[in-house]
Amino acid sequence: MNNTLQGGTRLNSQSPLKIPGLPVVTVITVVYNCVNLIEKTIGSILAQTYSNIEYILVDGGSNDGTVDIIRKYDNLISYWKSEPDRGIYDAMNKGLALATGDFVWFINAGDLIYSDDVLEKIFTARQPRGGTAVEYLPSYPIIIYGDTMIVDADYREVGLRRLRPPEILTWKSFKKGMLVCHQAILVSRAIAEPFDPQYRHSADFDWVVRMLKKAGDPKQNKLARAKEPTIINTHLVLCAFLDGGHSKHNIGISLRERFHSMTRHYGLITTMMHHIPIVIRFGWYYLINKRF
Repeated sequence: MNNTLQGGTRLNSQSPLKIPGLPVVTVITVVYNCVNLIEKTIGSILAQTYSNIEYILVDGGSNDGTVDIIRKYDNLISYWKSEPDRGIYDAMNKGLALATGDFVWFINAGDLIYSDDVLEKIFTARQPRGGTAVEYLPSYPIIIYGDTMIVDADYREVGLRRLRPPEILTWKSFKKGMLVCHQAILVSRAIAEPFDPQYRHSADFDWVVRMLKKAGDPKQNKLARAKEPTIINTHLVLCAFLDGGHSKHNIGISLRERFHSMTRHYGLITTMMHHIPIVIRFGWYYLINKRF
């Protein structure tokens, strides 16, 4: 028996009008039994003033009414699918496989794009290289990142994320922890690889490090060979992250997985040395703010 449900404009060979010369961003939302959250997330993507968006939604076979909410927006979502999966990162990999845009951006159920004009600010506020806005470079893989606002269950702003994005980001930056939330990173589809299924709760950490490595590798990136910027800081808040997400609900396993991933990328000794200040900062922040 086929348990797959699907819909969206792609099935009718329809696609939204695109602005020539600007990139298409594939926004991917994964969801499972989030009937009280999914509509707010969908609304934040559909409200974007930037029209070059492909919206893909992957549901894990929800039975709480989530699919009914998704169906309401069938003529506005590029493609949606509902079927059982093997967890959140399996769903994300399905979304990646379905993407056709120039960039991919994961905004999970409950999370939001921070403001209606975020993508418009990124891609239409062009400035010469070296300025603070992004200049789109269409032929090359690139990573675009920014900051994250934490919101509570009522979507009141709690404050910016504890770990703040550095001015210059490389794969080595994550020795200090996950300085940029993966919901605040847009990755060129040209370099995007699947999430590693061995990590059930922290595959996002490993994925971002791998993508940062590829973005700065001259062997894989023409822009890096030309010594042009491949990883660009927007200096914008890109997403609103709902406090208490997947990793936080599985914090013990998640931290062990991150340690394993860091060891793979940076080595055991380096990882252990960097964990001393990480633990101190984490503990102090929790004592002061009573949140992660």
